[in-house]
Amino acid sequence: MGTDVPSASGGIRCMVCGVAELAMHLTGRYADWWAGKRFDKPVRAWAAGVTNESTRDVVQEKLIGPPSDDSKWGTGLIPKAALAEVAPARGLPGMIDTVAVKHASGGNSMLQFKSYERGREKWQGAALEVVWFDEEPPEDIYTEGLTRTNETGGAVYVTFTPLQGASEVVQRFLNVSHPDRHIVQATIDDAGHFTAEDKAKIIGSYKKHELAARTKGVPLMGSGLIFPINEDLISCERRDIPKHWPRLGAMDFGWTHPFAAVELAWDRDTDTVYVVRCHRLSEATPIMHAAAVKPWGKLPWAWPRDGNRETLEGAGIALAKQYAAQGLDMIDEHAQFEPDGHVRFRADRTLSR
Repeated sequence: MGTDVPSASGGIRCMVCGVAELAMHLTGRYADWWAGKRFDKPVRAWAAGVTNESTRDVVQEKLIGPPSDDSKWGTGLIPKAALAEVAPARGLPGMIDTVAVKHASGGNSMLQFKSYERGREKWQGAALEVVWFDEEPPEDIYTEGLTRTNETGGAVYVTFTPLQGASEVVQRFLNVSHPDRHIVQATIDDAGHFTAEDKAKIIGSYKKHELAARTKGVPLMGSGLIFPINEDLISCERRDIPKHWPRLGAMDFGWTHPFAAVELAWDRDTDTVYVVRCHRLSEATPIMHAAAVKPWGKLPWAWPRDGNRETLEGAGIALAKQYAAQGLDMIDEHAQFEPDGHVRFRADRTLSR
């Protein structure tokens, strides 16, 4: 199994760290303080960005040198003396396909530049010691890159600012522990070359809902969020919920796209709805989800239209009925909007106390 390590936030700082690590693996010239994985022989490596252009202009430039001037190749973090051979790519001026890099143990490491835009199929086949993703890749490309190191016990790492939110790639690091997996979050405060004035200007240049991701590496905003609101503005300290407040459970079905459930509590006096508990899990059955939310207590459960869909796994039984069979009090019909925009439930089953 490959070792996968993402580095979140920090922008150019994390990217340069990624470049430095790859340069050490390719050359075998490790800094004395380096405590990470080491290879004592030449490696096979891929380095990739989102597009061919971004790979050339960012990843390749930092490793090799300016793409517009091959006379300066060797001015990146891989020194010129270590460049054994450089093979240009076809179709994009200044783009390099592969580089042979002299390794300290003798022989040459081989580096190939890749991109995400060509799809998962272009990531199949090879056995590699190192894969570096600069910017967050799609999940299928990420797992394909990880698979490339299974045979070698190599390393996979990602450097990016988590602007796609709590994506599947991010969630594997935040929510699924593994001894070969680690996350390093670099914040703006780790950038010692910024003065307090510099930091204030940088922070002031971002929209509020981007601040946590841009300056702290916290994945707040993603495609799943509807409103660009900083979570700090709507969250509060945990508190005891009075018994007279009405409560409601709500769920959204999913398999690869995670199933999610929340418990809501309504303060009628201030007309404030609190999200009290939440549950999120991929690739799990109704039995497992029901077992997770039953300890929340007896709740009526709201559910979406696709709960009427029958599934093969449930022997042709609608999803909502599968959860009801596990003892959850599912509302008789799916949640839906009235013409005035209000959500409609059956009046006698809306909220419990």
